[in-house]
Amino acid sequence: MTNPAKAIRIGTMVRATNEDAAKNIAKIADLGFESFEPFFWQTTNGQNLADLGKRCRDAIGDRDITISTIGMFGNPLEEREMDLQTLQGWKDCIDNAHHFGATCVAGFTGRIRNQPLTDSLPRYKQVWSELAKRAADKGIKIAFENCAMDGNWATGDWNIAHNPDAWELMFNETPDDNLGLEWEPCHQMVYLIEPLPQIRKWAKKIFHVHGKDATIRWDVIKEHGIFGKEKFVFMRTPGFGDSNWTDIISELRLAGWSGSIDIEGWHDPVYRDALEMTGQVHGLNYLKRSRGGEFVE
Repeated sequence: MTNPAKAIRIGTMVRATNEDAAKNIAKIADLGFESFEPFFWQTTNGQNLADLGKRCRDAIGDRDITISTIGMFGNPLEEREMDLQTLQGWKDCIDNAHHFGATCVAGFTGRIRNQPLTDSLPRYKQVWSELAKRAADKGIKIAFENCAMDGNWATGDWNIAHNPDAWELMFNETPDDNLGLEWEPCHQMVYLIEPLPQIRKWAKKIFHVHGKDATIRWDVIKEHGIFGKEKFVFMRTPGFGDSNWTDIISELRLAGWSGSIDIEGWHDPVYRDALEMTGQVHGLNYLKRSRGGEFVE
């Protein structure tokens, strides 16, 4: 009998830019993760992605682990040398996702730097209409992470897909069915947006989920406000933040969602560096309990 719980898998992200993603997978493949998201920061560094994908799958071997999504994070909308490498990285990831077994490529939309969000829409439409067609021809979905990267509506360097008002504008510009979101509650909580109603509204556009949470320090907000001298929110590994992931996963299930929740763990102010994997394993087990269904088949 197939375990219905694993319609939603719990995994983690794996660095691939300056490290061997296959070796990183091999190191942690027996810790209980059910999926991996290999990801690149700005550039693939000229790696042979077909070969890397094969080696990542070989590192998994016959374990019940999937790679549903690979990540390419950077700013593909501008034309600095690194931005052009990011744009090429998107093309290469789309073309080679199948070598990883992936059906989705995720990352930032990019942004016209230091300009209001709406000024990026013409270039966004130009770049992503082309990439959406390239991906659709290969059966690949594209998912934009809802991360502000310290930007806002007025200015920013990396991403416009951090706000539901922006999603409305983006998906009006590019109504392609294979363009959606790599969603996580943390990035909405930073804006004091309630995540659960957002799932109900946007579930059909959520292609991948990042396992990252937040702790909102309401005592700081009441005394100092938000975005002031004192830090009013911490990004946390699931199990250490404010979200009830049983509710989050229940809302995803109610919407008929299936896929992977891959932990993004290195931001946690406590469980980072030498303690990162300790925190990640805690988050893994916490998310599995929140998902339920840990029974013997």
